[in-house]
Amino acid sequence: MIAVTGAASGIGAAVASALRTAGHRVIGVDLRDAEVCADLSTSDGRRAAIGGVLDRAPELDGLVLCAGVGPHVPDPMQIIEVNYRGAVEVLDGLFPALRGAAVAVSSSASTMVRWADNPISRGTEAAALADAGEFAGHLAYSWSKNAVTVAVRQRVAEWGAAGVRLNTVAPGAVDTPLLQAGLASRYGDAIRSYQPPIARHGTPEEVAALIVYLLGPHAGYIHGAQFAIDGGSDALMRPTEF
Repeated sequence: MIAVTGAASGIGAAVASALRTAGHRVIGVDLRDAEVCADLSTSDGRRAAIGGVLDRAPELDGLVLCAGVGPHVPDPMQIIEVNYRGAVEVLDGLFPALRGAAVAVSSSASTMVRWADNPISRGTEAAALADAGEFAGHLAYSWSKNAVTVAVRQRVAEWGAAGVRLNTVAPGAVDTPLLQAGLASRYGDAIRSYQPPIARHGTPEEVAALIVYLLGPHAGYIHGAQFAIDGGSDALMRPTEF
């Protein structure tokens, strides 16, 4: 049994479909249209998600954290609550039940800030967002995804000792409802103007294929890594940093 958050649309739906096609049983978690309906933007919702999954499967073969919102969301703190706390609390809450591997969906935006400069590292994100003005949504998104990647890397010793692998994937622009909402927002022109070396958007199915691989036995020595799946954007912008 594999749990997938954000399973009702986008990358999460593609992951759930790919896993079911491969013969796995899937517990989907989302706001609606899922086996477990829960709001990962709240503490109560995160507890409900964890409890709902464990009620259906006391042991898990895998976990995929796809639930997320974009920088166009009006409340920037909601971005951090869903993308960071919603991922990490579910990750930790289901860790004792895991017998396989986990993958968290980060973003190419995670590299746009250093952890030392990330207000989440100091618990000062609310104050920092109050001063961010029109850039608040973009900053909250980058901070949240940077924090998820760091949280995964900080857990490698404990998780490795337990025999559970943990990695992140970092998509660029992927053709999902989240991207379409971004294109319709004030960030639309910036999204449209940037072209990666592979001059198209990615597909949810391409990201899902990488995630399914990372969950499987052929990825048995991959642990604590982040995989960019962004058409070459990260290499283009940071050719000497890796």
